[in-house]
Amino acid sequence: MLVAGVDSSTQSTKVLLCQAEDGTIVARGSAPHPPGTECDPADWWSALEQAGQGLLDRADAIGVAAQQHGMVVVDETGEVIRPALLWNDLRSAPAARELITELGGPGWWAEHTGSVPSASFTVTKLRWLAEHEPDHAARVARVMLPHDWLTWRLGSRAPGGAEPATDRGDASGTGYFSPAAGRWLPEVAAAALGHEPGLPRIAKPNEVVGETAGGAVLSPGTGDNMGAALGLSLEPGELVISIGTSGTAYAVTERAAADESGMVAGFADATGRFLPLIATVNAGLVLSTVAALIGTDMDGLSARALTAEPGAGGLALLPYLDGERSPNRPDATGVLRGLTTQNATGANFARAAIEAVLGTLAEAADLIAAQGASRERVLLIGGGARSEAARRLAPGILGVPVLVPAPEEYVALGAARQAAWALAGTPEPPGWPRHLPEEYTGAAEPVVRQRLAWLRQATTGWDTAGWDSPVWER
Repeated sequence: MLVAGVDSSTQSTKVLLCQAEDGTIVARGSAPHPPGTECDPADWWSALEQAGQGLLDRADAIGVAAQQHGMVVVDETGEVIRPALLWNDLRSAPAARELITELGGPGWWAEHTGSVPSASFTVTKLRWLAEHEPDHAARVARVMLPHDWLTWRLGSRAPGGAEPATDRGDASGTGYFSPAAGRWLPEVAAAALGHEPGLPRIAKPNEVVGETAGGAVLSPGTGDNMGAALGLSLEPGELVISIGTSGTAYAVTERAAADESGMVAGFADATGRFLPLIATVNAGLVLSTVAALIGTDMDGLSARALTAEPGAGGLALLPYLDGERSPNRPDATGVLRGLTTQNATGANFARAAIEAVLGTLAEAADLIAAQGASRERVLLIGGGARSEAARRLAPGILGVPVLVPAPEEYVALGAARQAAWALAGTPEPPGWPRHLPEEYTGAAEPVVRQRLAWLRQATTGWDTAGWDSPVWER
C-alpha cells in the first residue's frame, strides 16, 4: 500500500509517496509558494495540486504537515475571509504584549497554554485582526491552521464532506490550547477576537479524520516541526536543530514544558508526548544574505568559512536581521561587531555568519535541555545542514556530537508516516528504518557563544558600556 506525506511550508509544497510498510520513497513532487508574510490559502491548494499531481491519486492514505501558527479565518459558508497571516508576520507584536498583560502575565500563559505568546502565535494575529480589520473579524465563523485547512479541503469533496479536525501538536502553537490538558481554551480565542470562533476537533494521533473523493484515508496531520520529529523517529536523548528559513531546536519529552520566560514554547508532538521548542526568525536567510553580500552562493559561503580561524578573527554577528522571536525582539536589527582593516575579509564574514546562526541555536538547545530534555547528541537537519562548514563547526559550538541524517524532506516523511499509522490503526506508529546519519565531533569553541551572549546583552537598549570586554581579545 502507498501513503502520501505533504509538507506545506512557508516557501513551497513538497509531496512524498511512500510504501506504507517501510517508508521507502517511490515518488516525489514539489511546487513553490508566493513570497511574503501572508498568503491566500488558495495558493497552497494550487501548489498541492501541482506537487501532488500523479501522486495523491495513487495514495491509500494522506497526511498533511504544514507551517505552524498561520491564521486561516473562514466565514459561515467556509469561504476564506482574508489572506492567512503567517508565522513570520510580526505585525501583531503589540497585540502579543497586550494579551500577555490582559490575561494574567507570562506565568499565567505558561501554566495554561505551555507558552508565552510572541507575534508568531495565532492568538496574537486574532487580536490584530480584531483591532485593525474589525469588519473581517466580525465575519469569522471558524479559525484553522494551514494544515487543518488543507486536510479539510482534501476531504470536503468526498460524499458527506468532513468537519475540520486538527492534532494536539499543531494546536499547541495557537496560544489558545492547553498541551497539558489536551483541550482548546475557547475563552482565550474569544478574548483575542472579540467573539468565540469555531475551532477544529482535536483528533487522536492515529485517527482517521476523513477521506478524499478518491477514497484515500486522511490522517489528522500536524505542524511542520512535529512532522519532522516523526519523520526522524526522534528518540530520547536526541535534540534536533534545524537550519531552514527559520531556525528551530526541539526534543521529545514525556512532560509538558511551561517556561514563563517565553523562550521555550511548550508544544505537544504528533504522538501523544510533548515537544518543547524554540524557534528563531533568523537562520537560513542570514546565511544566504551574507553569501550574496560577499559575492558567492551557499557552497561558496561554506568553503570560505572553513578557511577562516575559529572566532572569525574577532568578527561577530548578532543575526537579528529581520527582528527576532527568541528572544522576543521584533524590532531588532543585525549588528556586526569587531570589524577592523585586518579582519575585514569575506572568509571571516562567512565564518561569523555561520557561527552566529549556530550560536543562537546552541543557546536554544541549552534552554530546551533545562526543560527536562536529555541531550546526548544533536541531529542537525534543514537546508543549512547541507553546509560542510555548518557540520564541522557545530560540535564545537554545541558542545556535543552532531549527527547529520541523510538529506531528506523529513516533514513530508513524518506526514507520510502518520498517514501509514492511521491506515494501520496500530497503537504505535510504524517502525520505519532511520536514515543513517553521519557523525561529526570537534573541540569546544566557547568564545563564539561568549561573544554572542555579550553582544546581545550590550545591544539591549544600545547600552554600549563595556565594549572593551575581554571576550573580544584576539
